[in-house]
Amino acid sequence: MDSTVVLNRVRRSGPWSLRVLATRSHTSHATLSAYLKGRVTPSVDTLSRIVRSAGCDLDARVTRRVIEVDGLDRGEELVAVLRLAEAFPSRPTSHLGPERFGR
Repeated sequence: MDSTVVLNRVRRSGPWSLRVLATRSHTSHATLSAYLKGRVTPSVDTLSRIVRSAGCDLDARVTRRVIEVDGLDRGEELVAVLRLAEAFPSRPTSHLGPERFGR
């Protein structure tokens, strides 16, 4: 999750003004404002300190990201393959046999 999203959620969760939250987290008002607007990205330690000062916990998960290939992420690629597969019959009919050559 983006640090800007985290900080804005934390900011809205508490009753503190921006200046009070900055004071509680030992961060300047201007710096906290820059973090909230996404102009500057805080370090993990700073982000954690601000979140804790607002009475919240920072819960981080590490998950594997979907890698984009040729403009499609893997999920979109799977959907495209499944749509292509729908164009073919699920069971071969009698007229779909092996090619006969040499007749």
